[in-house]
Amino acid sequence: MPALAADVARGEARITTVFDHPIPSVPGKSLRGVLVEYGPGGSSPSHTHAASAFITATVIEGAVRSQINGGPEKVFRVGESFIEMPGDHHGVSANASDTAPSKLLAVFVVNTDDTKLTTPDRP
Repeated sequence: MPALAADVARGEARITTVFDHPIPSVPGKSLRGVLVEYGPGGSSPSHTHAASAFITATVIEGAVRSQINGGPEKVFRVGESFIEMPGDHHGVSANASDTAPSKLLAVFVVNTDDTKLTTPDRP
């Protein structure tokens, strides 16, 4: 069982794969769930996901700031979702709060043989 977001240090992020299943009716594709936990003020570096990845992300605790493809930065709260299309650039992915943790569940439909789901802009 993944640790709670409250356990994530201030300014930090923790990413945990929580499921990874091939899709029987779609050969070569898998469904992967990734829990992203942010401590207060935490963030992930700007990044691009695997070229095959279609992603839907739902905030399950707190609030998350997100910016995709240079568009406007938006804040998503518990129960709200956003999507990323294959090849989208995720410029901002961060906790919207400096005092409380946040958490989202990202569900990927991705090529089964894609082992690297995220490539940061800077190594």
